[in-house]
Amino acid sequence: QLQASGEGLVHAGGSLRLSCAASGSISSINVMGWFRQTPGKQRESVATITSGGSTNYVDSVKGRFAVSRDSAKNTMYLQMNSLKSEDTAVYYCGAVVASRVHWGQGTLVTVSS
Repeated sequence: QLQASGEGLVHAGGSLRLSCAASGSISSINVMGWFRQTPGKQRESVATITSGGSTNYVDSVKGRFAVSRDSAKNTMYLQMNSLKSEDTAVYYCGAVVASRVHWGQGTLVTVSS
């Protein structure tokens, strides 16, 4: 089970950190990631991280967002800097386990311009 937190309202240019706490060990989870969705649009991948620490970002957040994971705390993070109004969305964390994506609940990020 995944529990996302860090919901907030920030001004453009500000920062926010999201956390995704797992109920069990994440050490064996190869791929975890952050996704976001806005009304009327499909959920998109924002950032992913493997158990080996390899990361991948959607072009629109490269250089501004950083995904990390702490196996000791069974938690994944998304540090979001230089936020833009277009980053406003519901953010979801996900983990691929046995070829199936497990989702946490969404957490709302609102960036005011």
